[in-house]
Amino acid sequence: MTQYVGAISGTSVDGLDLALVQVTDDAVTISAGAVKAFPESLAGNLRGLAAAGANEVFRVGIADATLGEFVGQAVLGFLAELGIAPEAVRAIGSHGQTIRHHPEAEPPFTVQIGDAHRIAEITGIDTVADFRRRDMAAGGEGAPLTPLFHDALFRHAVRHRVVLNLGGIANVTILPAASRSILGFDTGPANALMDAWTQHAFGERYDAAGERAAGGTSIPALLEALLTDPYLNRAPPKSTGKETYNLAYVQRMCRKAGIAADGAATDVLATLAEFTAASVAGALARWGPASGDLVTAGGGRLNRHLMSRIAHRAETFDVTISDDHGIHGDHLEAAAFAWLAHRTLEGLPGNAPEVTGASAPRVLGAIHPGRGP
Repeated sequence: MTQYVGAISGTSVDGLDLALVQVTDDAVTISAGAVKAFPESLAGNLRGLAAAGANEVFRVGIADATLGEFVGQAVLGFLAELGIAPEAVRAIGSHGQTIRHHPEAEPPFTVQIGDAHRIAEITGIDTVADFRRRDMAAGGEGAPLTPLFHDALFRHAVRHRVVLNLGGIANVTILPAASRSILGFDTGPANALMDAWTQHAFGERYDAAGERAAGGTSIPALLEALLTDPYLNRAPPKSTGKETYNLAYVQRMCRKAGIAADGAATDVLATLAEFTAASVAGALARWGPASGDLVTAGGGRLNRHLMSRIAHRAETFDVTISDDHGIHGDHLEAAAFAWLAHRTLEGLPGNAPEVTGASAPRVLGAIHPGRGP
């Protein structure tokens, strides 16, 4: 048995997700996890980098170094809480924070920050980072990278399964029964639009449990405008991010629909929740199985209103959360990057070309050695 730590800050920038993963020859087990809140100064800097701004290169440099130091200290604290010596961990798989993801650019590029040199120096543990760019160099989208891990954890012999991660962006892994085929892609926004609007309209970071949205009524004209988004009809492979799905996007769609948004804030929020549910259900109808298990993870699984709308629109699926399958939904993505670090060190590919569009399987990530003896 070999132990790895995974670390990721997702598109919602709500904290650092950590997971301890045990890997044997025939199994992978998530044995522990935690979420470490960012200092508000760091969180604010990371959110601010989601869009272009003044003195951006300097701000990126500071955030990269600060996040790397935070990850290193957080990993040491996490291991201490578990009573595990750093020497007992083979490697850290650190995703970092995505601040730009542009697979549509020419040439395409993606940027994750969180200085892995500092993580390795602080912890003394070999650190694998920068997972996405090799896939992109091979012609892929650089995302999603979790489907192979979902396959290892969730595939069922007789039932079709879809793993739905509801972070800032929603992505699915489609695992047909009685087959080794796999498909995965970003369906569109999950929490990104709802969080941006909640912050703008109500001064709160997110709509806890979807209570505000549940008190509103979806606006037909706005939902219709949102559902004309060309991304929804693009065939996989495809990926997206907060570069597209942000507050400016909401405001633009409100103008397109002729909605005085600030005068109908709760109804706009309800419509954004409905848009997320409709875009997920539409993707399943177009590229998924007709029925099966829909296993949800990520912070959005705790939004009861959103989950009820997804269950309503994807009515042929049995909707559960990953916790029902013994896997904590806040730990799944971090665990995936721990597992990807294992794949890197073993010289095994971490991407699925049928998912990302890469020309071939590739070993992902760059290795940053720990301090050694």
